[in-house]
Amino acid sequence: MSIYVFVYGTLRAGEINDLAQAAAKRGLPAPRPVGPATVPGMLVDFGDWPGLIPVTDGRRVRGEVYEVPPAFIALMDEIEEYVPGQPCCFVRREIFARLDSTPQAPLEILCQYYPIDPAWRGAATDIDGEDWIAHRRGRANGATP
Repeated sequence: MSIYVFVYGTLRAGEINDLAQAAAKRGLPAPRPVGPATVPGMLVDFGDWPGLIPVTDGRRVRGEVYEVPPAFIALMDEIEEYVPGQPCCFVRREIFARLDSTPQAPLEILCQYYPIDPAWRGAATDIDGEDWIAHRRGRANGATP
């Protein structure tokens, strides 16, 4: 049995918590890439990592969907420092991610993902765009966040 996960920040390919690399370190099978996708939300910048705040105003956040075995949930919970039933910055939820596809046939898939609890936002600044990687690279090149 497999599940789908949507990742938007440091768990994305090439980022500091790359999901495939984290799985390899744990002896888990490689996640199967399904494709780029978006979910409703807005991004905030915590410095080394983003947070996703769910919104219903049409804004979307870009990320990647992977098919993984259920054992990945424990790994992702650990990376995101999420403990069910305890107050945490990140919370694990389900969301329909819209896979990039032709406009005539948008495909949505139910995924696990980790938005932040808005109460933990603190002084994190809003990110104008929909993509953490583009924002992080722009910031590294001297662009104003």
